[in-house]
Amino acid sequence: MKYPDFLKKGDGIAVTAISDGIVEEKKLLKYENAIKNIENMGFRFCETENVRQSKNGRSSSASERAKQFMKVWEDENVASIIGAAGGDFACEMLDELDFETLKNAKPKWFQGFSDSTNLGFVLTTNLEIATIYGETIKDYGACELFENLTNSIKLMQGEEIVQKGFGVCEPQDAQREGFESYRLTQKTVWKNLKGEKKFHFSGRSIGGCFDVIINLIGTKYDNVKNYIEKYKKDGIVWFFDIFEMSTPQIFCHLWQMKNAGYFEHCKGILFGRPFMVREDYEMSLADVVKDAIGKLQIPIVLDIDIGHVPPQMPIVNGAILEVESSDEKSEIKTFLR
Repeated sequence: MKYPDFLKKGDGIAVTAISDGIVEEKKLLKYENAIKNIENMGFRFCETENVRQSKNGRSSSASERAKQFMKVWEDENVASIIGAAGGDFACEMLDELDFETLKNAKPKWFQGFSDSTNLGFVLTTNLEIATIYGETIKDYGACELFENLTNSIKLMQGEEIVQKGFGVCEPQDAQREGFESYRLTQKTVWKNLKGEKKFHFSGRSIGGCFDVIINLIGTKYDNVKNYIEKYKKDGIVWFFDIFEMSTPQIFCHLWQMKNAGYFEHCKGILFGRPFMVREDYEMSLADVVKDAIGKLQIPIVLDIDIGHVPPQMPIVNGAILEVESSDEKSEIKTFLR
């Protein structure tokens, strides 16, 4: 696995919009505060020309987004790249990227989530470059940064951190109007699908937004089987963040992944807190996960602190994760090796 050089004070952090941009007034104000927070941490800041643009759900054309990303990827003054926002159309940018340059140039940290999975997941599975599934830039605009945000920076700095379950999250209807931090009013607990009181497993991680990963299956960017085979001695830990699906859709896509061989050499599967799941046929997420992949002889955990319901743990795609879950302890250790 190729790890970018670890971030140090004085390094440059760039923001680019590989999907949508930032144009709403409230989000722009928070973005401006994020810039101040990044600079106050001791890092230099820059942004590409498309960050403050949006038309038809895109910051700019696919070719322009690819051009802007390649520009900061090749910039020797940039050590880390954080996505501007989510969206729906990052996939089309993949066709415009120069993968030969990405492969041969000095790698950078790339962080983003949701639609950014199109890039982060592909960089890790195709080019073996570690990436981070974590918040986009706007959440760094809070007046006080929650630990998931500082943990992300620590990972880029090379710290092999231990992240404990938060025990609380925001309700789905939470509204943050200003620079306040997350409104953590809802209790949460990790759920072991098969009812185990305790388990412990480790393996090399891969995952991201479930809604995005399934669209990559069978395309020329699908290198998952080769990735799994290369790291089979480590074992694989999958993590999924479900944004918006029905339970039958989730079942069918898990069935598809299982029969495509995606879960070979798998040591465990982590499901984050889903944002919107329609429970058709009176079937819950737990029901369809159990029906689709419950016979796999591995631990499966639901409601992990990952994904669209804040706060989400940053997960390094390509790193070794050590996961422990019990009544007394829920934690993920990250090893950058």
